Amino acid sequence: MKEEAQCDILGFQPQKDIVYNKLLPYADRLDEESNDVLSKIKGNLARAVQLREIWPGVLFWTRKLSTYMRLYGRKFSKEDHVLFIKLLYELVTIPKLEISMMQGFSRLLINLLKKKELLSREDLELPWRPLYELHDRILYSKTEHLGLNWFPNSPRPRTSSKNIMLKLVRRCSVENVIRALIKNCRPYFSDSATQEMLDEWRPLLCPFDVTMQRAISYFELFLLWFEEMMSLWVSVQNLPSWEVHLVSLFARLANDNIGYIDWTPYIPKIFTRILRSLNLPVGTSQMMVPRYITNAYDINHAVLWVSALLGGPNKEAQAQLSGLFKSITSFFHPSNHGRWLMKLMKLLHRLPASVVRRLHRERYRKSTWLTPIPDSHKLTEQDITEFVNSMMEPVLLAMTYPALETLTEPHQLTATLSCMIGVARSLVSGGITFQFIATFVTLVPLVDCSFALHEKTDLTEIEREMCSASAEFEDFVLQFMDRCFALIDSSTLEQTREETETEKMTHLESLVELGLSSTFSTILTQCSLDIFKVALEKVFNFATTNIFETRVAGRMVADMCRAAAKCHPAEALKVFVPHCCHAINQIAVHEEVLHEEELDKELLWNLQLLSEVTRVDGDKVLPYRSELVQILQLTLHLKCKQGYTLACNLLHHILRSTALIYPTEYCSVPGGFHQPISDYLPIKDWGRPGDLWNLDIRWHVPSVEETSFAFYLLDLILQPELQRLQRFAQGEQDLSRDDVLQSLSIVQHCLLGAEVSYHSRENYRDAICRVMRQLLHYILEHTEDDTKSLFSIIKIISDLLHFKGSHKHEFDSRWKSFNLVKKSMENRLHGRKQHIRALLIDRVMLQHELRKLTVEGCQYRTIHQDLMKDLLRLSTSTYSQVRNRAQTVLFTALGTYNFCCRDLIPHVLQFLNPDNGSITQQQFKGALYCLLGNHNGVCLANLHDWDCISLTWPAIVRSGLSSAMSLEKPSIVRLFDDLADKIHRQYETIGIDFAIPSECCSVAAQLMVTAAPVPSEPVPTDENISEGLQKQEQKNTESVQKYNQLIVDLLDNLSNRNLPWKFEHIAIGFLSLLLRDDHQLPPAAITFFVKSLNHDSLYVRKVAISAVAGIMKQIKRPHKKVSVSPFKLCEIKQSSNIVAGDRPDNKWLQYDSNSLPRTQEDWDKCVFVEKTHWGYYCWPKELTMYASSEEQPKQELTRDEMTEREQVIYDHFTDPAFINQFIEFLSLEDRKGKDTFSPRRFCLFKGLFRNFHDAFLPLLQPHMERLVADSHESKQRCVAEIISGLIRGCKHWSYPKVEKLWTMLCPLLRTALSNITIETYADWGTCIATACESRDPRKLHWLFEMLMESPVNGEGGSFVDACRLYVLQGGLAQQEWRVPELLHRLLQYLEPKLTQVYKNVRERIGSVLTYIFMIDVKLPYTKPTMSPRICDFTERVLLRLKPLIEDDEEIQNHVIEENEVEEQDERTQAIKLLKTVLKWLKASAGRSFSTAVTEQLQFLPLLFKIAPVENDDSYDELKRDAKTCLSLMSQGLLYTEQIPMVLEVLQEIAGSNSWHARYTVLTYLQIMVFYNLFTVMSDLEIVNNIRGLVIKLLEDEQLEVREMAATTLSGFLQCNFLSMDGPMQAHFEALYLVRRHAGVLGLSACILSSPYDVPTWMPQLLMDLSAHLNDTQPIEMTVKKTLSNFRRTHHDNWQQHKQQFTDDQLLVLTDLLVSPCYYA
Repeated sequence: MKEEAQCDILGFQPQKDIVYNKLLPYADRLDEESNDVLSKIKGNLARAVQLREIWPGVLFWTRKLSTYMRLYGRKFSKEDHVLFIKLLYELVTIPKLEISMMQGFSRLLINLLKKKELLSREDLELPWRPLYELHDRILYSKTEHLGLNWFPNSPRPRTSSKNIMLKLVRRCSVENVIRALIKNCRPYFSDSATQEMLDEWRPLLCPFDVTMQRAISYFELFLLWFEEMMSLWVSVQNLPSWEVHLVSLFARLANDNIGYIDWTPYIPKIFTRILRSLNLPVGTSQMMVPRYITNAYDINHAVLWVSALLGGPNKEAQAQLSGLFKSITSFFHPSNHGRWLMKLMKLLHRLPASVVRRLHRERYRKSTWLTPIPDSHKLTEQDITEFVNSMMEPVLLAMTYPALETLTEPHQLTATLSCMIGVARSLVSGGITFQFIATFVTLVPLVDCSFALHEKTDLTEIEREMCSASAEFEDFVLQFMDRCFALIDSSTLEQTREETETEKMTHLESLVELGLSSTFSTILTQCSLDIFKVALEKVFNFATTNIFETRVAGRMVADMCRAAAKCHPAEALKVFVPHCCHAINQIAVHEEVLHEEELDKELLWNLQLLSEVTRVDGDKVLPYRSELVQILQLTLHLKCKQGYTLACNLLHHILRSTALIYPTEYCSVPGGFHQPISDYLPIKDWGRPGDLWNLDIRWHVPSVEETSFAFYLLDLILQPELQRLQRFAQGEQDLSRDDVLQSLSIVQHCLLGAEVSYHSRENYRDAICRVMRQLLHYILEHTEDDTKSLFSIIKIISDLLHFKGSHKHEFDSRWKSFNLVKKSMENRLHGRKQHIRALLIDRVMLQHELRKLTVEGCQYRTIHQDLMKDLLRLSTSTYSQVRNRAQTVLFTALGTYNFCCRDLIPHVLQFLNPDNGSITQQQFKGALYCLLGNHNGVCLANLHDWDCISLTWPAIVRSGLSSAMSLEKPSIVRLFDDLADKIHRQYETIGIDFAIPSECCSVAAQLMVTAAPVPSEPVPTDENISEGLQKQEQKNTESVQKYNQLIVDLLDNLSNRNLPWKFEHIAIGFLSLLLRDDHQLPPAAITFFVKSLNHDSLYVRKVAISAVAGIMKQIKRPHKKVSVSPFKLCEIKQSSNIVAGDRPDNKWLQYDSNSLPRTQEDWDKCVFVEKTHWGYYCWPKELTMYASSEEQPKQELTRDEMTEREQVIYDHFTDPAFINQFIEFLSLEDRKGKDTFSPRRFCLFKGLFRNFHDAFLPLLQPHMERLVADSHESKQRCVAEIISGLIRGCKHWSYPKVEKLWTMLCPLLRTALSNITIETYADWGTCIATACESRDPRKLHWLFEMLMESPVNGEGGSFVDACRLYVLQGGLAQQEWRVPELLHRLLQYLEPKLTQVYKNVRERIGSVLTYIFMIDVKLPYTKPTMSPRICDFTERVLLRLKPLIEDDEEIQNHVIEENEVEEQDERTQAIKLLKTVLKWLKASAGRSFSTAVTEQLQFLPLLFKIAPVENDDSYDELKRDAKTCLSLMSQGLLYTEQIPMVLEVLQEIAGSNSWHARYTVLTYLQIMVFYNLFTVMSDLEIVNNIRGLVIKLLEDEQLEVREMAATTLSGFLQCNFLSMDGPMQAHFEALYLVRRHAGVLGLSACILSSPYDVPTWMPQLLMDLSAHLNDTQPIEMTVKKTLSNFRRTHHDNWQQHKQQFTDDQLLVLTDLLVSPCYYA
């Protein structure tokens, strides 16, 4: 019924409006109001777009739309909804839009798209490409690193670490907004989009390239592709950084399509990987691969994935989940601690929440167009039970421990409570009991139902129990009050604090106060009238028989009284008001009291009590009005400040309670618990949620009587005060400062109280405003040092500007805490909106306040303008505290009122003007602070608008000439630093082009003609539209003019000789921000920057280098591209199925020394593909290449053919003196030992050589030759930067030039490599790697052939060899899969040299080998590679290692004298070879994508032989490396088919005759099984083999091996890999007869495997074991150890564990566990 009525008023069916609005007392007015607003929004927004007025029109009305959604929800028709979305989508994707606008529009669009269920794909389809282009333009911006595009906090030149944190936060904000936007648009992409995206991004999938991460993150954001991605994931073994994106992709896929995909085959793998990513420590040697730690999965994704896998016909996932929890249970035990704990707790917390979310979705959500879950896969009750059972153990373990008693371990306590109730948030910080009591009391009505036992007969057993228990409620309430009183007594302020002026309570006290008052009020709200009366009497007696000081204890008691009065005002006021009034009158009859500075305690206390008790429902206060007015008249003018403040509070509360709208009760059941028990049984309402549709809120709406009372009070009290102040301000009446302060205090309280009595009688606000301004000017003229009055005036101005019945910041914090409580208390298992009634009422109240804050809005009127100017005057006054407070209010106001910033800026800048001589330093500083703004508000110096910036920036620079500016004052210097810093941090490129494309306008035109509600504006005519276009043109031309003018102004300032250096730096910084990619810098600025390259100051030179690099990009001439078909080039037909890797159709890309372009003709014929990833996975639809050289820009330009901007640069760089100076500066060192290769300088040189070809080479060549020969690091670095820039810059040179270039470069590089030093080798590595990046290897064949000449030739010692290899590796690694020939040649060259003596060369070779074999990966759909393969290499190496493998004697590390010449025997050679091979195994563990398990297995026997058992660092390199390799290999992820192979090797080694090897097998096995737990467990045969192996080793002849086997067995039992069953027990008991020690070890392993509980089989085993206490060693030792361990782990909960034993067994045990007496 209601719905239909609403549709009639609105004229449409709203998509989804906010339900809470319907519960407001004035709900009936809202529909008309909202329709009115909506029609204005539709009309103006559409019109602004059509008139192409993006600023301020579109911006203003989109903001209005988002406010509308906050107030009314999505209260518009479906048609409007779709049009709003389309319009905003068009706006967001305007290519030249400023970032800040883009963010604003995106947030609104996200909000419109959020509720997916409101629009189906039939209603809305969005294109994907514009979003992809937007994402790409911003996240992978090509010009950002050159400083041509400032996004909100891209990395700036001048940043400190403090800013880097802020930067991360804000940088993410742009990315996050775009990501969120894509995620919300995703469901609406068209069906063909998937295929288009695959075609677009598949070519990027090259696993060796950075693009891989980019491609996978696109897939994650935009779509899914199951088979291909899944097989890719399964085949990756060492977490690369993109794997994380894949996991989140699968989690989403699983969650969106529950029941449509069969995950079964992958389940063991999924769980194994999740377990691995928890990074739990396992086994005895704790080696972790650091890589795994950084790239672990996000717990949230894993949790989502798991919860989506549960259920369905086969219960595989649940079984694995139980296994997962069993295997990690012991980590949850409180005695275990480590960095993994947070992750595990998160897992416990999030998983149930995620499952509940899924249940909610399956059972309660309205069905919409989103993929439904098929019935076969919904979670059944049984599934849920199993899930709960699997989680029980860890949760209880983390809890049952006496955690609640140990306050010494707060983390454990928090963990416990966060599992028990969601309110653990505030538990840690104190007030724990209050929170706890309050939470439970809100859920339970405190009514004594015990006599229902006699009346009702139909109660269930549980209900009877509850009824009898409820008899204790009254005691509970009274006891609680006693406790509170005790608390209050103990916290009374000491006498000493009474005298001092500490108004503030300590932090702890305020927490307690908060907890106490809210808990007490909850209890009273929830209790029955009988209990309430008892409580009221008790609190009244307590309050009136004692006298409290008013600061701490008094506040607490008064709060309790207020709580009582709020619940049942009539009863409470009846006792309190007469008592207090009587007491006050008694004392205050004496005249002299009014003038005492220190008042009687009793008077103060009663006044305080009265002021709190009256904070109740207005109509209940009315009966006492005459008494209250009399008290007010008596006390408002007391001399004592404390006295009149309390009186003001009383006034404030009386006014508020009569004039505001608020709910009057918050009980958990509407109407309270006052019906007789025979009709209503309160226990049925325990924990009952409020019913949103019948909330039945009791509102207080001011009646006529109350309103007239409020006005009566104002006339009586406020009027005289205002008149008094006005007379004072006109100089007609003299008041002391205290009197002024007192009057101001009264005015302020009236203003706060009578918020609503706004519209009638004389408008009080205007009167107050007028008087305040007069008074302010008077005080500033005559007594500026009366700061207290000024503070008070600032406070009143702030309230006049911002106070709308509540303060915004208070509202925000309440909103936050409401959401927190809501989350922790909701019950999603039982359907929608299941919240407690009090919470729902709170939400409605918040809605009311939100309306008042936003509706009674922010029109900017002249009165506001005047107040702002006053604030500015206060902000620049003499006293810093006054300035400070005024500035705070000013900043808030700037954020609230639109468009006032433009008004203020000129006024602020007057204070900085150097021509204005009368400015004091205080005013100067105040003005600077006003420009700076506070840390999150508006920054006046940096508004996104040309008008403002072109005023403020030059003014800031010019202020350096002002007389008030002194660089001696550190505070002023710091201000300028902060200001410059803030501008650099917050500046983002401001748009010059504000065009709105026509697609946008056509959507807007559709919006104009919709009905319901009809837009308020007329449809624009054609003339209007063409006018709009002209205005847009005009605005764009103006922007360009302002841009150029600003640069001219800054350059003018810079040319002033008197400008201090600090301001010169600031100005240059500003100029550097003005580089942009859509508009070239004016030539004058270019000249300035080029000249600055040789400036004396290092800072200026750095800025100039970046700027000139950016300018090069701006003036680069575009190169023409054409598209080619890759299949025509190699004459091979395109195949339909996907094959990645080396194929016939990409062979022509690879390096082939027989067909290198060595002549002009070959060079022209050769098709160069620069980017490495093209063609590896598949070819793009169109490959774009550069056109032939005839079509490219001309190369040999004369000076006259250049543009003006090019001439500036040409003239400077062809001037030998300029170049000499420039190179001189570049080769200075900046910070010794800290400098590295500078990408900025590289960009500069690359730009120079790209734009001007070889014009500057003749001048630079002599310098380069000189620098290369000098071994100083700064000289070497300088030449490395030039060379890398040269190689990358010669991309488009003609063949003769390139050839000439290399004939010059090769000798240079040879010299450089022979002079290489420890300081410079990294720079040369970077130089060559940078030079080869994204270049076709055939273009660089000179370089590669030179590097390959003979890297390890021993000339210049081992260090130079290692460096040459490093440099070569840098170049080849950039080329990835395109140089198989070079890799083969390098491998052939290196193989005989693997027996190198020098450690550094060995390590480098190891790492080079990793890169050589990097390309040999087993990825899905990938052909075997043409590059070298691991299997061939291992075969050859194993042949050479034969002497070591066949030989049984221990392998010693032979230290050979370096100069021995004669041939060493095979064995020594083999040992040296082995060392290098170990280095390679070690290096490849972390780097390559997949582990070559089959090949590595062949090395295992050797490693087991060498690796030492003890952890001892004194071992030589060989043994240490062997141990490391074993540890890394055991942590590797194995495929199902690899596990049997590993086991075979292990079994073989377990039969070897070295006990070291047998011992190491066990440690290897422990780690391998845990890291591949579920994969191993899914194959029974393997499990049995492993079990056999361990049991076999239990019988080993070597004691250490037996003990290790027992430990391993116990571990396997503990993580549920093996289970303790009858046969196993029998086996050990039988074993005992044959091999005693083995049997005993087996038994002990079983006992130790359950450290925290006593399974049924344990007592018997303990008995068996105890029989051997007196056997020979080592048996006795084992038994003793086991028993003492048992005692240690079971000691805490022995009371429970005892139950498992029979009495006889207990006797034996006590004998064993209690140590014998010494005296016996």
